[in-house]
Amino acid sequence: MTAGNYYQPTAANVWTGRIDGTDPEVLRWHQRIQPVHLLQLPSLKPGQQGIALLGFACDEGVRRNKGRAGAAQGAVALRKACANLPVHFNEQLLLLDAGDIVCADQNLEAAQGALSDAVQQLHAAGYTPILLGGGHEITYGHARGIYQSFPEQKTGLINFDAHFDLRIPGEEGPSSGTGFWQLAQDCRLQEKPFHYLALGIQTHSNTQQLFRIARELGVQIIPAAVFHMQDLTSLQTTIAQFLQQVDKIYLTIDLDVFAAPFAPGVSATAYNGILPGGVFMECYRLILQSGKLAGLDIAELNPALDIDNRTAKLGAGLVFEAITNCQLRII
Repeated sequence: MTAGNYYQPTAANVWTGRIDGTDPEVLRWHQRIQPVHLLQLPSLKPGQQGIALLGFACDEGVRRNKGRAGAAQGAVALRKACANLPVHFNEQLLLLDAGDIVCADQNLEAAQGALSDAVQQLHAAGYTPILLGGGHEITYGHARGIYQSFPEQKTGLINFDAHFDLRIPGEEGPSSGTGFWQLAQDCRLQEKPFHYLALGIQTHSNTQQLFRIARELGVQIIPAAVFHMQDLTSLQTTIAQFLQQVDKIYLTIDLDVFAAPFAPGVSATAYNGILPGGVFMECYRLILQSGKLAGLDIAELNPALDIDNRTAKLGAGLVFEAITNCQLRII
């Protein structure tokens, strides 16, 4: 583990909340989650499943992408929004909080490297990582860690996002908008297939160049306009076919894919983004229940721009769905 100065454990006072008792049926997450140091992950017992939350307290990529900074505080806000959630997972699931990868020196590349190392360490210990962002620069470090954890398996990338994040890095280097372009270049150099499914894309949020790059890279595109009940069957079919092509899935949800009234606390709001219930949830659960999820992250929560904690609660709800619906590997 080479996180070094880019790692810090979670503060002891983050996981607090209402207590209705100690019987299993009244427990809340703050009573079950175990904060640990990344270097001291507990061993999983036979038949036990493990999920580890890991924060990425970074928005240097958002700054470089000329977005509104503040997502570095997203991991803390997501933890607080999750603290009072009721426990609906069984006792065989060990839920950890493994701390944060931070980026206090604007060295995004080093922070992404530390994130990749941390993801590999969680996988090696048997845990499925759920990452709490942070800007969407979380993608490159997280997905690269998955590729390196499972080098012999086909990894598919699924992104719920208004944007492709296929920008070519500029003078300042990689940003929150370049993650999938970077991964595509890595795949090309390593002569690996680049499997990328982009869901919720908005035409007015991406240039013609980005659409051209997506076509050239063979990206499968489902625009936001398709997320309606009458198109649910075709949506599920496309996702199911993509899942069949790969062995592992990296899933990322940029909260700006959702309509602004539901997700006001993001760098770039979407006035006509998709709705977080109904059709989206059916598609989300299809991925979670595939048994192929190697990692999930929630990106772009900016608490300073949030209203009534709506975006934080939405992000927490997505984490809740993942932990209660995900089919995990068993040790």
